[in-house]
Amino acid sequence: MSVPQEECFVTPFPSFAHPFASVVKPFKTASGKAGRLYSLPALTKQFPNIKRLPVSLRIVLESVLRHCDGERVTAEHVKQLANWAPKAARTDEIPFTVARVVLQDFTGVPLLADLAAMRSTAERLGHDPKKIEPLVPVDLVVDHSVMVDYYGTKNALDLNMKLEFQRNHERYQFMKWGMQAFDTFRVVPPGFGIVHQVNLEYLARGVHLKGGLYYPDTLVGTDSHTTMINGIGVVGWGVGGIEAEAAMLGQPVYFLTPDVVGFEMSGQLREGVTATDLVLTVTEILRQHKVVGKFVEFYGPGTASLTLPDRATIANMAPEYGATMGFFPVDDKTLDYFRGTGRSKAEIEAFEAYFRAQGIFGVPGAPGATIKAGEIDYSQVVKLDLGSVTPSLAGPKRPQDRIELGQVATQFASLFSKPNAENGFNQPVERLAMRVKVHPDGGRAAGSGVTEAPAGAPRDLAEMVGNRPALAARPASGQKDITVGNGDVLIAAITSCTNTSNPSVLLAAGLLAKKAVEAGLRVQPHIKTSLAPGSRIVTEYLTQTGLLPYLEKLGFALAGYGCTTCIGNAGDLTPELNEAIIKNDLVCAAVLSGNRNFEARIHPNLKANFLASPPLVVAYAIAGNVKTDLMTEPVGMGKGGKPVYLGDIWPTSEEIHRFMKTAMNGKAYRENYERVKSEPGKLWERIQGVSGEVYNWPESSYIAEPPFFEGFSPDQPEVVDAAVKGARIMALFGDSITTDHISPAGSIKESSPAGQWLRDRGVLKADFNSFGARRGHHEVMMRGTFGNVRIKNLMLPADKNGSREEGGFTLYEGKGAKVSIYDAAMRYQAAGVPTVVLAGEEYGTGSSRDWAAKGTQLLGIKAVVARSFERIHRSNLVGMGVLPLQFKAGDSWETLGLKGDETIDVLPHPELRPQSEATLVITSPGGQRREIQLVLRIDTPVEVAYYRAGGILPYVLRQLLSA
Repeated sequence: MSVPQEECFVTPFPSFAHPFASVVKPFKTASGKAGRLYSLPALTKQFPNIKRLPVSLRIVLESVLRHCDGERVTAEHVKQLANWAPKAARTDEIPFTVARVVLQDFTGVPLLADLAAMRSTAERLGHDPKKIEPLVPVDLVVDHSVMVDYYGTKNALDLNMKLEFQRNHERYQFMKWGMQAFDTFRVVPPGFGIVHQVNLEYLARGVHLKGGLYYPDTLVGTDSHTTMINGIGVVGWGVGGIEAEAAMLGQPVYFLTPDVVGFEMSGQLREGVTATDLVLTVTEILRQHKVVGKFVEFYGPGTASLTLPDRATIANMAPEYGATMGFFPVDDKTLDYFRGTGRSKAEIEAFEAYFRAQGIFGVPGAPGATIKAGEIDYSQVVKLDLGSVTPSLAGPKRPQDRIELGQVATQFASLFSKPNAENGFNQPVERLAMRVKVHPDGGRAAGSGVTEAPAGAPRDLAEMVGNRPALAARPASGQKDITVGNGDVLIAAITSCTNTSNPSVLLAAGLLAKKAVEAGLRVQPHIKTSLAPGSRIVTEYLTQTGLLPYLEKLGFALAGYGCTTCIGNAGDLTPELNEAIIKNDLVCAAVLSGNRNFEARIHPNLKANFLASPPLVVAYAIAGNVKTDLMTEPVGMGKGGKPVYLGDIWPTSEEIHRFMKTAMNGKAYRENYERVKSEPGKLWERIQGVSGEVYNWPESSYIAEPPFFEGFSPDQPEVVDAAVKGARIMALFGDSITTDHISPAGSIKESSPAGQWLRDRGVLKADFNSFGARRGHHEVMMRGTFGNVRIKNLMLPADKNGSREEGGFTLYEGKGAKVSIYDAAMRYQAAGVPTVVLAGEEYGTGSSRDWAAKGTQLLGIKAVVARSFERIHRSNLVGMGVLPLQFKAGDSWETLGLKGDETIDVLPHPELRPQSEATLVITSPGGQRREIQLVLRIDTPVEVAYYRAGGILPYVLRQLLSA
């Protein structure tokens, strides 16, 4: 991992007369190595406002400055960003050219399929297919394909990986073709870790070097949690695969000049409080401050006190609080992390020298920082005293819904009978304590009701350590038949992403497991427990510290290195448990250390899903029910029937700190990642892909040539009328419709349109795999669009209790019998009738899932009208030629009284001016006509060009073929 001496991906000195050539200045590293950079302090002489810019914007400005070519990036772009004002109207777009692109396999495979389709199209048109070649380095980390089929045993990892390769053989062959076809496309094979942790520990360089010119590491990634990299001062965020393709083919990432929210931290975390508790608090606060589409930049002495993994944990959750980034400036903690993860001395010296030379080393407002408190202008400031953070979970349906640990039991009981619109489960309260008998092997203790806390019971973990409230013990049950009831934890997963990059919380889980085992506690065998770290390094330090055996004794055996439970790869429950849940409409739970808990994402039959720190995941697995108040009740019964409380087994900060040195071993990191090339694994080495510059598209239910270039012409199409006329309403949705609702990543139901398509082609149910794994085949994905088993189309009539039917159904022409949305879409398209979708707030939150937009387009949906959009999904809709439109304040489809049987016209401005007004015309079945004004959410001029071209993919392909 040394600093590369030459890179062929960036031209540092354009052939034209660079308007800011005078700001290229020399600098030296601590060892005296000379280099040059585009100096922001030198540019400040022309634009004094730069010294007031947030650090993140200065890094973006450096990219704009360096890539100023007079065409795509102009001197005016540099001037506009250099003169950024914190509270100005946001009308200017920034052309941001990144240094590299990262992919995970669920999103990377469809992206590779699009590139392969571009080459096939180029060849058919008589062009050189090699014109389609990434112009920046592209790294794909295979991390989303492993499932937790086997768990709780030492051979679970081996068995799960063998199944993974068996299921995904065709996909991996396709990746192998891509590795030999594209010069700049590299793959980190399965079994090394998740893209974000691998990016943090291995791929990120800090600075790049070409021809003596240094420039900072910047990127976009096809996973929304690419923002984890913001923890080490790297500017980057998640985009859809559609935008990522454009970025890697040389197109700048265009976005509106953002507001930047300053998040000032003071104080320090209390004893017993974890980084997970902090990030759930930050997520709750920033969601309340509505930071969607904004940069968040952390500063202040409290920020400087956080370890780099703590910062990465907070940065990772930027999609959950809605921000484009959650950025942490570079400081000494960043350098310590680079040393601890095995970066070379030369690389670290260059990294430090570069940021010092640019005047942006150190956390603003912290002791010794280059930038003092008050020297940066922010659009708004949010403050948090770290000492106010308390142990927390989030759920049961959204990551921003934080619950203090002592309130989880009562909150679950309260939500049990609340309506769905209030995140409740709409169940009769008398059924809260309902339990049913099932007959799998193993058993658990009966009786999991909420016990009232005694007077004066401590409500703080630090207070609890060694201080147990006196409650009566629950009797243990040794019966083989078990009872399952509401609130029972059936999945407990230490899963990758948010937390496994952070040794402190992993070590805390191991220490808690050790104390729990020594106290005689255990986890009931019917609870599906798993440990799926984001890096092999985690297993190494848990083994070296002697903590892994204790986790294994509680069922948390290593199940895989990848994104498992959080993405919907938890694997299934036993048939008996599934039957009991469905038959009795039970509200059972999952507790996981991930970042997403949207409906049906974790498991289609688990309605309550809670995010928690790894030690709390272990604690809830032992307790077995979220109705157990861990702040006042025993976690379980230990040796001799003695009650054991959370305070008895919760590790101290000193105990965790004692092991931290083991977790940051530079030599171990270097040796691990050297194996990416030298020892990728026998299963990977056996995969043989076809060769050649153009893919041969063999018959497959996993990979197919996408239809996005059918009828493609190298000539720019004539300007067409963007109006949508005579459209039918496909669906009426409420708030918080996520990309999981629109395009599921999890299991494929056999009776669904996608399941029927697979079954008709001889694919057995056991081989369905998941929607995520089949994203390389449009026939599967378009049938899965709007197919989430928990999505509610409010066109469908409510039952007597006010509940709506769940699943991807609609009423054709707003009346008659319900049909699947896919079947209705095919009927509408056959009749030449366009369709629209109407929704509430936060439409498209969640993963940067390009298939949520691709599937929408393939179903013939021409426009989506919502009260607000998530940033990535809005952009993806434009990129696929679907109009996003936003209701004005006070308007919604509910206030308009829409039922779904109306006919809709959408009439945007003929020139499609960014963020201009559009007219929504509603015609009732009786012929009554109404009009209201909407806002066109095509936000920038380049997005107008994308839409006019039929989408970003044909736009970029035309550029490449004409070059």
